[in-house]
Amino acid sequence: MKEEVKEIAIRVRALREIENISAEALAQELGFDKAEYISWESGEKDFSVTALVEIAARFKVDLSEIISGATSKLKTFCVTRAGEAPEVSRRPMYGYWNLAYNFHRKRAEPFLVEASVETENKPISLNTHPGQEFNYVLDGRLLISISGHDIELGPGDCVYYDSGEPHGMKALGGQAARFLAFVF
Repeated sequence: MKEEVKEIAIRVRALREIENISAEALAQELGFDKAEYISWESGEKDFSVTALVEIAARFKVDLSEIISGATSKLKTFCVTRAGEAPEVSRRPMYGYWNLAYNFHRKRAEPFLVEASVETENKPISLNTHPGQEFNYVLDGRLLISISGHDIELGPGDCVYYDSGEPHGMKALGGQAARFLAFVF
């Protein structure tokens, strides 16, 4: 995993350097903590999915190009078979799998997300990013906090929201929660 983190960091740094922008200026532009951004770009810490989505949008590249180093080529359709979606983030207690990693110029980033059972006993970690988000619960129960509003969701429930508002989620009921997340 550590090697993958460093490879992603190298690609992000290259994108930034091509546009001749400093790490500090990019962190400020995207609203990231400067020290944290520098630790990501150095490969010391892994980028969050949210950060990678924002960086991809900023540099007008597909998320898959940053993650894999390969240019997505499919323009008519793409199929991702069960169990074959690449994992995007290795953030503790959450798994993110990119469901359309090989489609070129997506208008949204679709993910399968799993909040582990361990998230239930932890405080919700809030984040923000430009755009909007749609979450649809597949399995388990999910507590999502959006701008100070806590909402419990179960299988078949969904929520659409402004992702510029502070938001985060965790599993409930002693089991993992799996949901689809579309980031626009």
